[in-house]
Amino acid sequence: MPVRETTAIPEPASTPRAPHGSVLDELHQRFSDRLGPVQSRVEGNRDGMPTQWVAREHLTDVLWHLKENVAQPYRMLFDLTAIDERTRGHREGQPPSDFTVVYQLLSFDRNADVRIKVALREADLRLPSIVSIWPAANWYECEVWDLFGISFDGHPHLRRILLPPTWQGHPLRKDHPARATEMAPFQLTPQKVQAEQEAMLFNPAAWGMQRGAEGTDFMFLNLGPNHPSVHGVFRIALQLDGETIVDAVPDIGFHHRGAEKMGERQSWHTYIPYTDRIDYLGGVMNNLPYVLTVEKLAGIEVPARVQVIRVMMAEFFRIASHLVFYGAFAQDLGAMSPVFFMFTDRERVFDIVEAICGGRMHPSWFRIGGVAQDLPQGWDRLVRDFLAYMPPRLDEYEHIAIGNRIFKKRTRGIGACSIDEAIEWGVTGPNLRACGFEWDWRKARPYSGYENFEFDIPIGTVGDCYDRCAVRAEEMRQSLCIIEQCLNNMPTGSYKADHPLTTPPLRRHTMHDIETLIDHFLGVSWGPVIPAGEAFVGIEATKGANGYYLVSDGSTMSYRTRIRTPSFPHLQLIPLLCRGLTVADLVAILGSIDFVMADVDR
Repeated sequence: MPVRETTAIPEPASTPRAPHGSVLDELHQRFSDRLGPVQSRVEGNRDGMPTQWVAREHLTDVLWHLKENVAQPYRMLFDLTAIDERTRGHREGQPPSDFTVVYQLLSFDRNADVRIKVALREADLRLPSIVSIWPAANWYECEVWDLFGISFDGHPHLRRILLPPTWQGHPLRKDHPARATEMAPFQLTPQKVQAEQEAMLFNPAAWGMQRGAEGTDFMFLNLGPNHPSVHGVFRIALQLDGETIVDAVPDIGFHHRGAEKMGERQSWHTYIPYTDRIDYLGGVMNNLPYVLTVEKLAGIEVPARVQVIRVMMAEFFRIASHLVFYGAFAQDLGAMSPVFFMFTDRERVFDIVEAICGGRMHPSWFRIGGVAQDLPQGWDRLVRDFLAYMPPRLDEYEHIAIGNRIFKKRTRGIGACSIDEAIEWGVTGPNLRACGFEWDWRKARPYSGYENFEFDIPIGTVGDCYDRCAVRAEEMRQSLCIIEQCLNNMPTGSYKADHPLTTPPLRRHTMHDIETLIDHFLGVSWGPVIPAGEAFVGIEATKGANGYYLVSDGSTMSYRTRIRTPSFPHLQLIPLLCRGLTVADLVAILGSIDFVMADVDR
């Protein structure tokens, strides 16, 4: 069944990228008398993203101007994070700073980003909140407070969001231990047990819930945090009027395991397996933005064969992830059979992944500068057989799932979201395209050679649960189209770049003399020394825009690893989508968003 289309939004893929620095020129014309002493506007960013340092007192003015007043405005707050600069050595051209807060804004009209930075001293770690400008900033500011200890004046409910409320310290600071061996042995005293139990008591008023009228009391329901009922270890505190949802407060962090902290203690190449566990249904799709960012920092250009292999394997995992979504969503709505059929077909995808990568769900197969090994003999036959098998199965799924009248009744008009609302809340990927906005990073900002492939971008109309499912169902067909082009046009050549910083290093560089052998040994064990600098690369992952913002201090490890995941902002949208609906509708909404908690909590 074709996905419904709309012509209300022009195709952004044809929008030329805005010249670098043009928006900074506009800023300086507008705020030339107020940018203050930290108006260094040119940095050695490896990604070429325009970057502007702004004084704290002018931050909200600058951000509001970029969102509302410039031509082709920056309508989306794409990311908000921080850097502990206190032990960083390479900061040439940057103002003095103990901590830096980084805002990344996205303009769809310009097809461009801008990075705004604010320098802070350790004795005065506070900034004005921008929740009044972008509601999506709510959770991002809580995360920065939680992990760095930077407060945001005027925030409606600044709190721990990923860590327990009783946690001591801010773990992404450089003086916080990164390993359990660096900490004292854990002790659970009776006093600590009592404190933890008291912290777990639910106080609705503390969560921002209010009585409907005098003389009334709260009626709340805990949905979760058990899996699989809420698609992960995730809790929603519901305020109800009978069956009707008055308010909903998502509670995340149960799955947090310090993925960004681990990225700052591992060598560049040994961190690759950790990336698999972010969107744990995405497999090597998680490796891709990370290795692309490291390659941008190192100046590595990979061969054409590597690009096509990466695209093919990424699209296989897109299909595998969407099959999980499709089957689980149908099950959420009461259809039991589809999930068994779709998980069976997911196993067929994993058979191909295993034959090529050696692993199934988490193969950790991409490498800095290439892939782990070349395609095995017979890979083409496996892929060709799957391309013949899968399209009729998708036809059948449309009949038994998305074409079912009960399915339609449960999803159409439920949890609808407009384009403006989606952009305001930082929604990307299939959930944004379901609203009718034709934006796909593979088209708008091609990476890994996607510009050489022909495929369509499915879109919806009203952004409801039905559209979110229909878009993903059609995306699987487009992934099959891309895989077929990979099969028919696989380039010859090497599966690894001929560059000294690839990992593992090229074997032929080992046996010339003892120096090259030592260098190879260090490259395998310690990993490459990546040049100092900063870079961000984003991709169209299974659930939306996934990207890595990496800061190198010229070492064998990342100085700052920031993972921008799609599911984190998506869950903020839940209260907006479900107010006035029923608990049964909320179950449909949760399934339609397609999230995994490792992608949220990291």
